[in-house]
Amino acid sequence: MPELSYRELQQYLSEESGLDKLQEVLPLDLFELRGISVLTITDVTAKQAVENIKDVRLSRIPGSEGAAYEEVIQSLKVLVQNANIQFDLFPFVRVNNKMVYGYVKGGSGLLFSVWGEETLSPEAFQQIAEGYAANPNSFYSPDIWAESREMFPWLDRFRELNVKSMALIPVFHNHILVGVLGMHTWIGETFDEKKITLLDPVLAPIAQLLQVYIDEFNLEIENIIKEKYTSIQPAVQWKFNEAAWHHLYSRKKNLAVSNDDISFADVYPFYGAIDIRNSTTERNIASKADLGLHLNMLNKTLEALSKSYSDALLLEIIFNCSKWNKILQGDELNTTDENSLNIFLKEETSDYLKLIAQSHPDTQKIIGGYLETISENHGEVYKHRQALETSMQLINTSINSYFEAEREKLQESYPCYFEKFRTDGVEYDIYIGQSIAPDRVFNHFHLKNLRLLQLSSMAAITRLVKQLEPEMPVKLATTQLIFIHNHPIDISFRIDERKFDVEGAYNIRYQMIKKRIDKVLIRNSQERLTHPDKLALIYFNKRDIEDYVPFVKYLQETNVFSSETEDLDLEDLQGLSGLKALRLTIM
Repeated sequence: MPELSYRELQQYLSEESGLDKLQEVLPLDLFELRGISVLTITDVTAKQAVENIKDVRLSRIPGSEGAAYEEVIQSLKVLVQNANIQFDLFPFVRVNNKMVYGYVKGGSGLLFSVWGEETLSPEAFQQIAEGYAANPNSFYSPDIWAESREMFPWLDRFRELNVKSMALIPVFHNHILVGVLGMHTWIGETFDEKKITLLDPVLAPIAQLLQVYIDEFNLEIENIIKEKYTSIQPAVQWKFNEAAWHHLYSRKKNLAVSNDDISFADVYPFYGAIDIRNSTTERNIASKADLGLHLNMLNKTLEALSKSYSDALLLEIIFNCSKWNKILQGDELNTTDENSLNIFLKEETSDYLKLIAQSHPDTQKIIGGYLETISENHGEVYKHRQALETSMQLINTSINSYFEAEREKLQESYPCYFEKFRTDGVEYDIYIGQSIAPDRVFNHFHLKNLRLLQLSSMAAITRLVKQLEPEMPVKLATTQLIFIHNHPIDISFRIDERKFDVEGAYNIRYQMIKKRIDKVLIRNSQERLTHPDKLALIYFNKRDIEDYVPFVKYLQETNVFSSETEDLDLEDLQGLSGLKALRLTIM
């Protein structure tokens, strides 16, 4: 070794290029190294246990949770190298974001014995589970019998079951608590905290496994809702979630399965109808025009056919064709006549002409041209009905699109149930009240907001339909009607019809009124209440309309409605008298 000045070396080491200078003072080629090589043997038990758990997660089949969890528990015992240590997987499943029982016992079943249905009511379980989820700390005790009963009163149940050592480890997936991994021994066996640290590599795959179970649970709930009920709106989804969970729980426990009553008490109804004006008349006009065209084409075909072919049946069809032409030229074609004429055209004559074309090839050109003309896909004889249908579809599609967009606005203020019905226009029911959203405060301001939205939306739809006129093959207009019922009613979901309906004799009267007012007349006249470019508000009591009057004045001042208002008495209907209406002109 060369002589070294350690003070000088220290100075070199403090400089940026100190290592280079150090190599000059103390060259490495002066040194020779001898030694031994060390082989490290790695224990892959833990790695293999983790892989086994991952394989269970990836290869498991829904419905085989019991067998899958047995493999997981066995892998955990291998990981801690002690077959006497017991494990439990306890997933946290939620309905409406609230904890409920799961139905799969993963492991020894200890946690289900303590926290499950055998010990706790659903309310008590929810309270305990929510409390733990709010502060999900780990717990470990080598001897729970030595722990303070005052500090850990919840350990009493575990002592009753002869537990000695115990650890509870919260399991998270994407930072969300998905369950608890329990680890314990019975009296006569203990474990220390070192065994707990061995579980670190498997916490992530166990979290994924529990999340898979939770996802399957949620999917099963959704499938029951779709199967047993209908497509459910978000505002009332929570009620169906609860009913579906009760149904699923009873089925898994082999209990008598009954459908929960899904009802909402004291909700305020809002009803509106947008009807295509004179749709029946327009449909009759279109149908009559097409049938007349069809008969004329048939008549021409038969005349051309008679020049090269003739039989007694052909003569009869020509006679009936002439007779139907005379009937069509009359003032009105009733439903019976229309059905009979359609049978004559579609069944009697078409089938007869097809038979002639098959047996007499020389007639195929004449008959083929006629059959092409009456084809339902693009036949000339359907042009008036197709034009009318195009116009009606345009109106209904636009109204439906408008309401779908407005549905979001309705829910912003307060959750409500909104249901549309397709008629020769669109009808809707809206139900709003405290029972639909129990977790939110409901008051009269929510009613005011909905009343204003109802009025303004009717005006907006009228203007929307007016803007569609250039696109309509047949010019159509809509009438707008609102029935005001400012008293709460009860509604319930009818499973047989898969829709909500009113409950109780008084409430059913409300439903009956809705069905009878669409064509009501003004008293002592033959004038229909509903009219294009106008909005009719039907009511019984002056107090009911008073809630709408401030909004009517507001919309008049903002040029949504004209300043003119009509206070009208309406004709008596079957079982109904005393109806009144306020009619407004839409600008």
